[in-house]
Amino acid sequence: MDAEATHGRNETVRIPKSCSVYNFKMKIIYIAGPFRASNDWDRENNIRRAEGLALEVWRAGFAALCPHCNTRFFNGAAPDDIWLNGDLAMLKRCDALLTTPDWERSSGAKAEVAFAKTWEIPVFYSLNVLVEHFQSIPTCDHCGVATDMQPHAADCIDAGGN
Repeated sequence: MDAEATHGRNETVRIPKSCSVYNFKMKIIYIAGPFRASNDWDRENNIRRAEGLALEVWRAGFAALCPHCNTRFFNGAAPDDIWLNGDLAMLKRCDALLTTPDWERSSGAKAEVAFAKTWEIPVFYSLNVLVEHFQSIPTCDHCGVATDMQPHAADCIDAGGN
């Protein structure tokens, strides 16, 4: 059975079961790097640097989660710990973390890297290494689960599920 989703102005979009999005094949990559800065110009440059890396992640065939873009205009709208805790909640659901080149100058990015390591989320410091890593892992053509993970999901299309 295909899934349906409402998109835009009450338009229904059919998502065929064979669609990689429906089958969760696409890996989600969290972008970690400096956000806060002493002035608006430097903060915007931090955001743009993360945004540029996120674009490269998308171009490489992954979904990028760039928290910098989520809260770009929220400065001062709520305490910082709300954004930071929310970022960690999103990170926990990601397949990997990728850092910007200047991530080490950010206490928030350092905390995100430490969090990822604690939760055994792979951390990458280079997009090329991230791409090589995920290309080297054999996955089920139907559900995207690493085939070396045992047992394989019983409800996978390949295993006779719907």
